[in-house]
Amino acid sequence: MIDFTSPDVINDPYPHLAELRKFGKPIWHDELNLFLAPNHRDANEVLRNKSLGRIFKPKEPSPEWDIFNYLHSDSILDSEPPKHTRLRSLVMKAFNKNRIEALRPNIVSLTKKLLDDIEQKGSNFDLIADYAEPLPVKVIAALLGFPDEDEHLLRPWSQAIVKMYEVNPSLTHQAEARTAANEFAEYVHGLMLLRKANPTDDLITELAQVEEAGEKLSTHELIATCVLLLNAGHEASVNGFGNGMVAAHQNHSQWELLQQKPEQVATTAIEEFIRFDAPLQFFERTATQDAEVGGVTIPKGEKIVSLLGSANRDEEVFTSPTQMNITRDPNPQIGFGAGIHFCIGAPLARLEMSISLPELFKRFPKIELEDNPVRRQTFALRGYEAVPARTS
Repeated sequence: MIDFTSPDVINDPYPHLAELRKFGKPIWHDELNLFLAPNHRDANEVLRNKSLGRIFKPKEPSPEWDIFNYLHSDSILDSEPPKHTRLRSLVMKAFNKNRIEALRPNIVSLTKKLLDDIEQKGSNFDLIADYAEPLPVKVIAALLGFPDEDEHLLRPWSQAIVKMYEVNPSLTHQAEARTAANEFAEYVHGLMLLRKANPTDDLITELAQVEEAGEKLSTHELIATCVLLLNAGHEASVNGFGNGMVAAHQNHSQWELLQQKPEQVATTAIEEFIRFDAPLQFFERTATQDAEVGGVTIPKGEKIVSLLGSANRDEEVFTSPTQMNITRDPNPQIGFGAGIHFCIGAPLARLEMSISLPELFKRFPKIELEDNPVRRQTFALRGYEAVPARTS
């Protein structure tokens, strides 16, 4: 059975996932003690089935895990109705379509500033550190009201916390996640108190004030929401952009199309970036009662994982699924999830990439990537640590 910690699987999981799809139904994984849903139909059903819940199991009951635990148990991602319904309703009153679209001028401005900085550096730069990463971090930091001088804290906190989503986090990663959760929560709590005393026009202020039918966010819920928005608001953008760019560069015809028609193909290219090498590969749910997925009974209390990256390569849904096609349409990829847990950061990620992708090729039409990108050694959240590039 597939070993999600194996370097071979981490570096290229797709041949291994293709073998899983041959079973044609969910499969039991003895070592992980859960079911895997590798094909599109079943992975999509796992995300939508109301008999399956996103049930957060608190870490060991000790004070050192208290903050990490509430950052998850009081977040939208790790709750189910009716709590999820209440939280999502409150959060979406503040983090809605209009609020996200209003960020467009700021995203354009930040994108051009980053490209100016790259131009000043000379011909060599890192696509991740100099472009894909700082843009969404700066956007979500500005949205939440984080001071510019503290932006550098956010990505390390996020990366430490999300390593806990991997299949078997090490004791070192667990300790780093606890520390990051404590520091991040304390920081957001301090900002929340400042905004309550001195309201501004940022999202933390609005979240502190938002109310519906007499309901408001508790302190823990507000902090958990801000941490989730930071993570969801940039992880998909950074990794989706980096994964897609590396994959496109490895296919001459696709890279040439991006160089020649960046604005015309941007919308479909973004969807194909997410499909072809999904930034989130592994999404777990638990049966709250006996459930059926793909003809297999998932007994109450058992877990099943939606293998998003595998679903997005399903031969029964996508023509030539192992080939990147940045003009693919329709493209029913589920890389952002589905159902009530559809990624709340997806609209922002799409907006950011719809601007940053064509602007990069317009500024540097002869851009090339080096042959030595550095892959993050994680499976669930798939991305690159570094992608060396040159502008000409």
